[in-house]
Amino acid sequence: MSIRKADGFALIDVIFVCGIIGLLSSIALPRLVLAKQAAGAASAIGTMRTVASAELTFALTCGSGFYAPSLTVLGTPPPGSNEPYIGGGMGQADMIQRSSYTFRLEGVPYGGAPPTCNGLGAGEAAQGYAAAADPTEPTNPRFFGTNSNAQLWEHNATLWIDMPEVGEPPVGIVLR
Repeated sequence: MSIRKADGFALIDVIFVCGIIGLLSSIALPRLVLAKQAAGAASAIGTMRTVASAELTFALTCGSGFYAPSLTVLGTPPPGSNEPYIGGGMGQADMIQRSSYTFRLEGVPYGGAPPTCNGLGAGEAAQGYAAAADPTEPTNPRFFGTNSNAQLWEHNATLWIDMPEVGEPPVGIVLR
């Protein structure tokens, strides 16, 4: 009579390992969501600073002191260049989604604005602009905005509605 040798795992061992994995996952998952939101917010802050920089560059080099009224205008390169004022796909549409945020930029056309070097006609450039980044996830409480003052603002609700083209919005705090 021969005795069989037990190789492998018993069912109780597999259940125990699955329980440990489940416990560790329940502890780590909320932190993972917070880390994803923090990474998205950091990306949004960087993008908003890029928008402010691109608007300033546009105003100084192409707009005769006036700002681009939309992201697509910033995405149009000036004559003699292949590089737009804003890259990374940000100038492809007037509303862009990336890094769990929706980005928008708008400037009210000013009738006295001269034509710009990248194709805007007379009266189409703006005296100021307002830009905002709103999270696409409803649990994310960080909203950002900037304008022609080039300060970055944060609030727990959208700044798109309240962000003026020039000056401070009535809500939010300045990020330093």
